[in-house]
Amino acid sequence: MTEEAQRVINAMDAVEAIPDPEERARAISEVLADQAARAKKWREDRRQFVLEQRAKQPKPVSYRKIAAMLGVSLRTVQDIEAGYSGSGKNRPRAQAEE
Repeated sequence: MTEEAQRVINAMDAVEAIPDPEERARAISEVLADQAARAKKWREDRRQFVLEQRAKQPKPVSYRKIAAMLGVSLRTVQDIEAGYSGSGKNRPRAQAEE
């Protein structure tokens, strides 16, 4: 895990450890509001990285290598490249045959 990511996780742990329920709930609200505002940009930043790796010449970086670089699954990398969130939640579902 990167040092920066660990610091963010430690900060979230500190919010969860706030003993006063009202203060903890207020801090959670602040963090959630900021995260909602930031999430779209972060998803696009991650997608741009994947697209740049896939466009490298003379040979694109493989999905498997990008997955290893990002610590995610191969399918998540494919979803990110396709413009889905990376969680599969907004991936189109196959139509069931009748």
